[in-house]
Amino acid sequence: MKQLLVCLIPLILFSACSAKNEKTESTFTFKAAKGGKVYGGQYVFNETSDLPTLDPVQIGDVASHHIAHQIYELLVDLNQKTLEIEPELATRWEISPDGLSYTFTLRSDVYFHDAPCFSQRQGKRLSAQDVKFSFERACDPRTQTKGYWVFKDKVIGANAYFEDKLRAMKNSTEPKIDEIKGLKVVNDSTFKILLKKPFAPFLKTLTTSFCYVVPIEAVMYYGSNFRMQPIGTGPFVFAEHKEGQHLILKKNPRYWQFDQSGNRLPFLDEIKVSFIRDLTTQLMELESGKLSECYRLPEELRPTWIDQEGNLLETRQAKFTLQSIPALSVQYYGFNTRLKPFDDPKIRQAFNYAIDRSKIKSYVLKGGVAEKGIYGLVPPSMPGYQSNKIKGYDFDPQKAQALLTEAGYPNGQGFPETTLQLNSGGGRNLQVAEAIQAMLKENLNIRVNLSIVEWSQHLESVERSKAAFFRMGWIADYPEPENFLNLIYGKLVPGSLDDRSYPNTTRYNNDGFNRLYQKALSTTNDRRRYSLYHQAEQRAINEAPMMMIFYDLDERLLKKSIRDYPINAMDRRDLKTVWLDTALADQKP
Repeated sequence: MKQLLVCLIPLILFSACSAKNEKTESTFTFKAAKGGKVYGGQYVFNETSDLPTLDPVQIGDVASHHIAHQIYELLVDLNQKTLEIEPELATRWEISPDGLSYTFTLRSDVYFHDAPCFSQRQGKRLSAQDVKFSFERACDPRTQTKGYWVFKDKVIGANAYFEDKLRAMKNSTEPKIDEIKGLKVVNDSTFKILLKKPFAPFLKTLTTSFCYVVPIEAVMYYGSNFRMQPIGTGPFVFAEHKEGQHLILKKNPRYWQFDQSGNRLPFLDEIKVSFIRDLTTQLMELESGKLSECYRLPEELRPTWIDQEGNLLETRQAKFTLQSIPALSVQYYGFNTRLKPFDDPKIRQAFNYAIDRSKIKSYVLKGGVAEKGIYGLVPPSMPGYQSNKIKGYDFDPQKAQALLTEAGYPNGQGFPETTLQLNSGGGRNLQVAEAIQAMLKENLNIRVNLSIVEWSQHLESVERSKAAFFRMGWIADYPEPENFLNLIYGKLVPGSLDDRSYPNTTRYNNDGFNRLYQKALSTTNDRRRYSLYHQAEQRAINEAPMMMIFYDLDERLLKKSIRDYPINAMDRRDLKTVWLDTALADQKP
């Protein structure tokens, strides 16, 4: 059916006046789509922290993932509503009965974004060679990869490949191993992965950002600049980035996917990302119409938007919609267990017992959390996992003081000067830190200094053991307890304190935990695997490598006009289905 094209007169007037002014909704051309939907418009969201990188193998932060997920794609993805695995670049997959072989059949209609790195600037068709190249980059230390853990000890040849590259890099010599044997290109449209031993959650791990598929041409063409010159196959194309100001993504006109009504995705013409650190300012930008959404509210303004039952106030409902869900996310403070004084578990336990999480939830965060952090590392919202079976730490100042005395610091006497490092971004991190700073002083007589640094610097110092006590959070990469327990898996800790340790930034290493965890990973029966996870997690929590603060509640305010943008427990954002409900929605294509 022929589509109706409606041109907006204000677009001409606006452009004539000034090309430098910011775009508004009236600067875009809209047209009707099938099923009453609408093509066109700009979606604007905000990130409260810097953008360290858009190179998939280096992504370790939420802001980068939110943006990268619009640019790149995966062999398999998670459904944006149910978080169940579904095909993306692969049309189907087969797992051998022994769990050691995964064979993927790729789509034949997928093309990379047009870019100067390709012949005649036209994006080439995706092939299995691109998948192999992308996964090998995740195992190459020369790329500053954070994704090696996805393949380490699992894929045949991955360890040898990584260690060979690391040795060559340190010795300034040429590497001797040129490929990972367990990553097989069968033909252009068939890719196979061979495992050393069964790993039950392996398919889920392939949905992480480290497994986005990139073209070798782009990496070779841009070199180190590839981190901010991303080329993928996704629904949106990178257009512009101004450090600390904004980022622009444009619609990919050659995108392969269609919706159920037969509309080629995406609907939006453009995505704009701003970088406003203050949550109050972010909320003001939503009220003024400059933002399409506001993720999380400043605690002090929460009562002016949301009632005690967690519902949007009636006075706000004409212009906005509230989405809310317990998140697969935990906020915690980490102890570097290799550095004094936090190499002593009694000190870590004392810190845990000295914190009144109920006060933090009620008075600091105004109730805007799912639950206080009195269980383990895995959030209570994890499907099929009973997190409340894990005995964590609730407020017990007497026990905290007794443990500190046993550690040799009665009433905090002689305790070394301690600094809590946290990243800037919004006001919540600082408000929680100041509350915990006061509690440690009141209940343990320990003075803790606060050091606030930019996110990229925070990550660098935490991963390289430059911070002994630090703020951190973890949002699930995929819905499996292993993804959280991986943060305390000792086999991921390097031998040297100077070497980057990710994702195990606490450098916790316990043989008993490691054995139970490894056994769980090879157990395909969910009930038995989750039972082993429980045993492993409890063993680790007993030694307190972290201080769980709270489990997040995801809240998102949307403009009333936003459609087909479901919220999920992982804050996994997929904007390809989003459209703007304007008067044009009444037009029939």
